[in-house]
Amino acid sequence: MALYLLQNGAAGLTAAPVAVTTGTAIKTMLQFKPSATVAAKIVEWGISFDGSVAATPGKIELLESDVAATVTAHVAADITKFDGDAIAGGDPTTNLIQVGTTSTGYTSTSEGTTTVSRLFDLQYLPPTGPYVKQFPLGREPILQVGKFARIRVTFGTAINAYCYMIVQI
Repeated sequence: MALYLLQNGAAGLTAAPVAVTTGTAIKTMLQFKPSATVAAKIVEWGISFDGSVAATPGKIELLESDVAATVTAHVAADITKFDGDAIAGGDPTTNLIQVGTTSTGYTSTSEGTTTVSRLFDLQYLPPTGPYVKQFPLGREPILQVGKFARIRVTFGTAINAYCYMIVQI
């Protein structure tokens, strides 16, 4: 099984990736959807902010949703092949990871109406601190076929963020 890293932005090629503002309403920062025939594991995820002053914490969620947010679509170049199996596997967008504005991507413009979800992790985080969660082996959340993994945030004051997921397919 191969490992892939997804981030909330396009791949940083000649400059660092662009941080994304959280806004002040609930916002999906990163969304992942595996192909229609495979389930996936989330082995690690993380988020960090560029705040320099302590302020009210934001609500941060890693969850599975039955409905897609509308996002900026990832392309194959945005998906990092994280291990040897991923490198040997070729383009993951051909048979492992669905990309598109209602599949895998970042920075939602519309949240959709989720009717069924499963919460994998939930944190209150200050705008000055990072958070990384590596799930213990054998205890990684499984993303069901046809579902979406999302990193969602809600802050009272907008702050810029980087976030990522490492998925195993």
